[in-house]
Amino acid sequence: MADSEKRPINDGRDDTETPKSNGEDVSLDSNRAQDLSKKVITFGCRLNAYESEIIAENLQNSGLENAVVFNTCAVTKEAERQAKQSIRRYHRENPDSTIIVTGCGAQINPQSYAEIDGVRRVIDNESKLKADSYGSDMFFSSAERVQVNDIMEVTETAPHFANGQQDRARAFMQVQNGCDHRCTFCIIPYGRGNSRSVPVGEVVRHAEILLDQGYNEIVLTGVDMTSYGADLPGKPRLGSLVRRVLALVPDLSRVRLSSIDVAEVDDDLLWLIKNEPRFMPHLHLSLQAGDDMILKRMARRHTRKQAIDFCCNVKEDRPDIVFGADIITGFPTETEEMFENTKKMLEIINVPHLHVFPYSEREGTPAAKIPSNKQVPVDIRKKRAGILRDLAAEQMETLALSMIGSVLNVVVEKGGSGRTESFMSVKLEGGAGNHAIGSVVSVQVIDYISGRLIAVPIE
Repeated sequence: MADSEKRPINDGRDDTETPKSNGEDVSLDSNRAQDLSKKVITFGCRLNAYESEIIAENLQNSGLENAVVFNTCAVTKEAERQAKQSIRRYHRENPDSTIIVTGCGAQINPQSYAEIDGVRRVIDNESKLKADSYGSDMFFSSAERVQVNDIMEVTETAPHFANGQQDRARAFMQVQNGCDHRCTFCIIPYGRGNSRSVPVGEVVRHAEILLDQGYNEIVLTGVDMTSYGADLPGKPRLGSLVRRVLALVPDLSRVRLSSIDVAEVDDDLLWLIKNEPRFMPHLHLSLQAGDDMILKRMARRHTRKQAIDFCCNVKEDRPDIVFGADIITGFPTETEEMFENTKKMLEIINVPHLHVFPYSEREGTPAAKIPSNKQVPVDIRKKRAGILRDLAAEQMETLALSMIGSVLNVVVEKGGSGRTESFMSVKLEGGAGNHAIGSVVSVQVIDYISGRLIAVPIE
């Protein structure tokens, strides 16, 4: 599964069925005039949410009135069902609204969205980031409802950057899009296209802009982050990109990556992970399973041993690092012994930030064609997912309790909360006080309650 496309926006959701999309409206910044006639409703991953910031800016500046954009997800059938249900409901409640549909669902199956009552236009994943896609003259001059390109013919990722994130604690920046790999369970490459990278100079330039806007933490995001640079002159790797950003933007306090693949970590990136204090000690790994036969059938590029060796190697040099990972339970042919191999791997490497998904068949993928007698019953998929969630909760509690009494640096978020360098959730006693959202505050941890560290700011 493409790295950034695996985790829906609502990370605290109940995953007992399939990954859920939350239909989040990300169009309106608290520091902008709230024009409720122009909005973006987002389904899916963090990358989609980031791109919705750009869509929102373009929509606000367009000549379109009473318009809404649905930015869809296609990671599972359930994600598409929820998006279509939301569109129908919105049309019933707002029959005069101009509805535009885009995103991975629209890219992969545009006609199914065009047939929904009220949908005025379906546009592709490339066009959704362009300002002229929402110009009123162009929009209403064309009678063609479906305007979707062949995403596989797109060879560049234009540096579309979102600037309207003033109420966010950290800034997200897309540096890569698409995926050249074809995992057998994943439809996302057909929604995002092949891997494309934003040039290093453009990334550095925008990092400087974000720093000037007051951001202390930047998250570099993409679909398959560790494939960064293969399409650029000189073929710079992801580690080289991060080093350049840190070197040329010396006042930037913190850099994170959305997700990485252990099979493609380059030497520069490994050095940064181990030695660079401004590189945050939190890595989210695209693992999916911990059994070699299942990994092979998924067409993943790493082995169980590679995943374990990577984590142990990093932990040895940087003991404060905390891992997250994506795991799919109940992939076709997964036996109880294979599942136990995954569970044991997670026990060895310790993954408190774990995102677990029961396997969901996705039409158009090789895994969906595996005979039904090789499919794992849905109730067993869910049961195994529950076992791994319980394991992660235990690991999270052990980690959190070990932090009580320690002094940590926290980026302040909304509602008097924050995140540590290792991405642990923190509630600030007395709220954020005089600390602005996005500022870095030193705190002392005094307790751990209901999944959150409780901390007192140190003046």
